[in-house]
Amino acid sequence: MKNIFVLFEQEKDGGYSVSVPSLPGCVSQGDTFEEATKNIQEAIELYLEDEDISRFRIGEAAREFVVPVQVKV
Repeated sequence: MKNIFVLFEQEKDGGYSVSVPSLPGCVSQGDTFEEATKNIQEAIELYLEDEDISRFRIGEAAREFVVPVQVKV
């Protein structure tokens, strides 16, 4: 198991687009956050099945971090 940084973007018309900065071209979407999460997990697994993962910066080698930040809105 690896932790991989993914970028969620809420769409204006609803739903979410998701991309994986460390895996070029690995993208997905979903109508809900949960659906988008499930879809990108599947997309990552399929992507890595067809690729030599040693050439990607995944997990501990990456310099990307996800940290929750609370903001007053």
